[in-house]
Amino acid sequence: VVLFVSPFCALTSALFAARVTHHVLLTAAVAPLLVLSIPRERLHVAGPLSVWTLVQALVFWAWHSPALYAFGLGHDAAYWLMQLTLLASAIGFWAALRRSSAPAAVAALLFSVVQMGLLGALITFPARPLYAPHFLTTLAWGLEPLEDQQLAGLIMWAPAAGFYLAAALFITGRWLSREERAAAS
Repeated sequence: VVLFVSPFCALTSALFAARVTHHVLLTAAVAPLLVLSIPRERLHVAGPLSVWTLVQALVFWAWHSPALYAFGLGHDAAYWLMQLTLLASAIGFWAALRRSSAPAAVAALLFSVVQMGLLGALITFPARPLYAPHFLTTLAWGLEPLEDQQLAGLIMWAPAAGFYLAAALFITGRWLSREERAAAS
């Protein structure tokens, strides 16, 4: 609710950095929490983790391409399509991850770290701003459009990738702990 009905939601119309934060929270916090709320035995996922890893990455990259992003912010139906496809692909990813072996889950999460970092870097380093919907909206917040874009890229590069890295480390820790207990038995 906070992501869609709050002053933060309104801020995402002005600042690309806020929109990226919104997307990261939707895909890396809300989606896994929704998946965790479903008992594992009732969790049904169509397709393997590798497919969901690629689907989530492709959806995230597609909606952050400048033209599709502008389309998503320019039309109500496209906006909701953006939100729903980001959330649905993330739920599919996290659900498949939860049903997968630890090595497969860690590999998928590390792939997600790399692809999120790469997209963040590509958004951070252009010489000019790429996201037309924010060309005139950032100045009121004391940011040039390129500075807002660079902040968005850095958010995607570090904190967003950090969600996936933390999950990979958590799963690795549980996996190694189980292996250690098994070896001690």
